[in-house]
Amino acid sequence: MGRKAATAAASCWPKARRNKWPACAPATRDSTSRNIWRRRVLEAAPARTADLANRIKAHARVLGFSACGITTPEPPPHLSNFEKWLADGMHAGMHYLASAQARARRANPLLILPGCQSIIMLATNYYQGEPPTPQPAAPHAKVARYAWNDDYHHTLLDRMHALHAFIEAACGEPVAQRMYADTGPLLERELAQRAGLGWIGKNTMLIQPRAGSWTLLSEILLAWPLPADQPFVADRCGSCTRCIDACPTQAILPDERRIDSRRCISYLTIEERGAITAELRPALQDWVFGCDICQDVCPWNERFAQATNDAAFLARDPLPEPGLEALLLSSAAQFSETYKRSPLKRAKRSGLARNAAVALGAQRAQAAQPALVFALQHDDDAGVRAHAAWALGQLGSAASQLALQAALASEQAEVVRAEIAAALQHCAAAAHTPTA
Repeated sequence: MGRKAATAAASCWPKARRNKWPACAPATRDSTSRNIWRRRVLEAAPARTADLANRIKAHARVLGFSACGITTPEPPPHLSNFEKWLADGMHAGMHYLASAQARARRANPLLILPGCQSIIMLATNYYQGEPPTPQPAAPHAKVARYAWNDDYHHTLLDRMHALHAFIEAACGEPVAQRMYADTGPLLERELAQRAGLGWIGKNTMLIQPRAGSWTLLSEILLAWPLPADQPFVADRCGSCTRCIDACPTQAILPDERRIDSRRCISYLTIEERGAITAELRPALQDWVFGCDICQDVCPWNERFAQATNDAAFLARDPLPEPGLEALLLSSAAQFSETYKRSPLKRAKRSGLARNAAVALGAQRAQAAQPALVFALQHDDDAGVRAHAAWALGQLGSAASQLALQAALASEQAEVVRAEIAAALQHCAAAAHTPTA
């Protein structure tokens, strides 16, 4: 196409008036014809489409996104790796990841948004720096950084809607979209890598060269052609194994860039609805919601992470790291009021109380014995009672054993009775173990 023809095609780009097609556009409502016309405009006027992409990226930053890249809706080339992860059972109880519909959509984003031509990948920095308040002396709950403020899903979706409105105004017509904040059937990190934002580290996090991995990913699937960014192809983890070595449950598989969710503290404290595997409980330490260990030790975060000044992600003062005993004994009403806008509500009261019991047992917090006994005797949730029994077994005191024996005589739930029996056996074995 000659320069004159290209200029004419570029002049056909839709103006700011909504729902109005240019005169040179096909006089049809057929989406296929219009998509062909859009592609021709894209080919004829790359400078114009590049300008639109740059304007989108600039406005994304205005809205609070820290990085923005664009890729295509082509099937992900590393889908087989994810399928193997599913086949190996490493998704644990997250069965929704393995549904037929999710698998089909993950393999072909066009099933999510027919007519999709571009995917805008967005990253948002949520790193808050060091905790603003000193940790209390009493045993306390440790919470992943992303949960230090209100639920981020609402914030990111609001910003994506604002970005989409900007795109429609720039295109001069409605533009079909689907948007997600880590809730869609997409391989987000691979899409972000394809959009040039960074590489996938050994801890499976997306790492940005001059920002690190403290970012939340979200995306807009768009029925509009935009020039794709160059993929980020370099692997800058090198020979570093800090994240692998630091993981207390060995959930990060060496040289595979895979995490076994069945062993991951984040999964166990947030997604797991049943019992936490007994052998892993001591390794949870004081984490009750998520885990940041593999990011805390990453050299890229140590060097490049910058604290955000975004009010939506600043840490609350005090931090949402309640005392473990208070968390264990909280009522449903107290939990609902305290965490109604927090990501912590995903774990539910019973989940956080269970996690608090495990943390107290892992720390062998003798001062927490009365709280654990009360939970064992009175909590309505069998899972909480079961883990309180385990924690009392870890304390191993004479008073703990008496409480366990009394509970065994009255407890009806088999899962709790089994935990009580195991806790008493642990106490007996510990009593016969010679000290150095």
